[in-house]
Amino acid sequence: MYEKFYGLSSKPFQLKPDARFFYGSKGHKRAMSYLEYGISQGEGFIVITGEIGAGKTTLMRNLFLELVTDNIVAAQIVNTHVGSEDILRLVAAAFGLEYENLSKASLLRKIEEFLINVDRQGKRALLVVDEAQNLTPRALEELRMLSNFQTADKCLLQTFLLGQPEFRQVIHTPEMQQLYQRIIASYHLGPLDVIETRSYIEHRLTTVGWKNSPEINREAFIAIHDYTGGIPRKINSFCDRMLLMGFLDEILVFTDAEIKKVINDIQQESAVPVQTPVVSLPDQIDDLVDNYSDAAMVDERLTRVEKALISVIGAVKKIVPTLKTSNLPD
Repeated sequence: MYEKFYGLSSKPFQLKPDARFFYGSKGHKRAMSYLEYGISQGEGFIVITGEIGAGKTTLMRNLFLELVTDNIVAAQIVNTHVGSEDILRLVAAAFGLEYENLSKASLLRKIEEFLINVDRQGKRALLVVDEAQNLTPRALEELRMLSNFQTADKCLLQTFLLGQPEFRQVIHTPEMQQLYQRIIASYHLGPLDVIETRSYIEHRLTTVGWKNSPEINREAFIAIHDYTGGIPRKINSFCDRMLLMGFLDEILVFTDAEIKKVINDIQQESAVPVQTPVVSLPDQIDDLVDNYSDAAMVDERLTRVEKALISVIGAVKKIVPTLKTSNLPD
């Protein structure tokens, strides 16, 4: 929608991972170095952790593009809410092996035969497990056991584990010591700083043909970083909304004022509406104020109405403690 207005070839801030937009921040470059080191070692486990939306999956996809695919057979698992035996089925499925209605022993035999065949072809097998923090200890143990498949001089399977920060606590527990001892490199991917946030946004915009329209000033970049915390996925979501508002309001220069307006719109949409309590007045009040034909009974009826109103106001005060009572009858 806004692409044509700003002269962009496509959306620069889509949420799905796209290696075209990979931005090598200091943290991402360091994480990539660990991954490349792991690939060169050809054994053990590499662990990369980071907040939700920090760019772990994009990091892996960028690595896959750089790999010499003729020499490496890579597979990825993204659904990790499974038990110990199902994780083996997912491994088999990821490598394109038969897995349905097979026993655990049969699954292990098929996986081992596949890995041996990969090695005979002069290739290496790489397994990437995303959202590793969801794996049970038994499922992690099954993955560790797969690393036991080896020839006389080499390991047949290398595994990368990508997870959220809490996964670091999991691998340091006593029951995970055997897995921990096989981790040859580990890195935590942190958020972008203010300068990197600006470079990240400009990088994604430039990738789709940005010619400084819209212009984004320094204060706007700072406001974006403060709101998103430097998390790439949050930056993407916010900037997509920012450009949409810019298109609708024909904004060509974004300052911190425009950023605050976008933030305010988002906060209003996400706010939980407050329901105002409905107070039902007693039916007797309507009956009492109707049809005053007998003048002699007016005073008595007014007294009854007054008492009924005082009763209602007392109920309202319980709901609205700040109700003023200075004008109530004595």
